[in-house]
Amino acid sequence: MTDIQERLFAAADREYAEFQAKLAPTIVKSMFIGVRLPALRELAKQFAKEDACAEFLNTLPHEYYDENLLHAVLLCNTKKYDVCLPLVEKFLPYVDNWAVCDTLRPNIFKKHKQDMLPHALRWMKSSETYTCRFGIDMLMTHFLDEDFSPEYLDAVAACTGDEYYVKMMVAWYFATALAKQWDDTVPYIEKHVLADWTHRKTIQKACESFRVSDEHKEYLKRFR
Repeated sequence: MTDIQERLFAAADREYAEFQAKLAPTIVKSMFIGVRLPALRELAKQFAKEDACAEFLNTLPHEYYDENLLHAVLLCNTKKYDVCLPLVEKFLPYVDNWAVCDTLRPNIFKKHKQDMLPHALRWMKSSETYTCRFGIDMLMTHFLDEDFSPEYLDAVAACTGDEYYVKMMVAWYFATALAKQWDDTVPYIEKHVLADWTHRKTIQKACESFRVSDEHKEYLKRFR
C-alpha cells in the first residue's frame, strides 16, 4: 500500500464502511475503507502540509473510495483559485459517486464566483453524470442568492436525461430555488417545464423543506 492508504486503513471503521457502501451502491463494496469524515478532515489538514500531497492530487485514478473523498476534501481547502480550478478539472472525470461529488465544494470558489461561473455552466452540459451534477451543485451553492439570475433556471432545466443522480440534483436545485427565488421559479412548476419525475420530486423536496412556507407548500401540492 501507499503511505496515504496505510494511514487511511489505520483510521478505518469497518462498520462505517458497511454503512457507506449502502449509501453509494454504484461503488464496489471492497473499495470502502471506512474512515469517518471528522478523521478524514483531520488527515487532510495534516497531509496538505506534506510534499506528498501534490503528488497525490496529480496521481489519478485512486484505488479506494476514501482516497477520492480525501481528494475532494483537500480540494475544498485549497486556498488559491488558479491552483484549485485545474485540480478540480483534472479530478472530475474520476468522480464516480454522489457522495464524493457533493463533498467537492471548494471554499475558494466563494471568492471567485464570476470566474467560476462559465466553468459551472460548461460542466452542466457534460455527458458525464457527476461532472454535470457538480456543475448544477455549483449554481445551487453560489448563484441562488445575491448573484442569482433567472437565466440559470433555464440552464438547469436544460439538463435532461435519464441519469438518476442528475435528475435528483435538478430537483434539489429547483426545490432550493423555490425556497430562495420563489417568484422566478414557481412558473417552472405551474407550466410543468421539468420532466414528470423531476417535476414531482421537486415538489416533494420543496414540501419537505423548512425553508419553504406552508402557504407555498399548499400551492405546490396543486401541481403534483
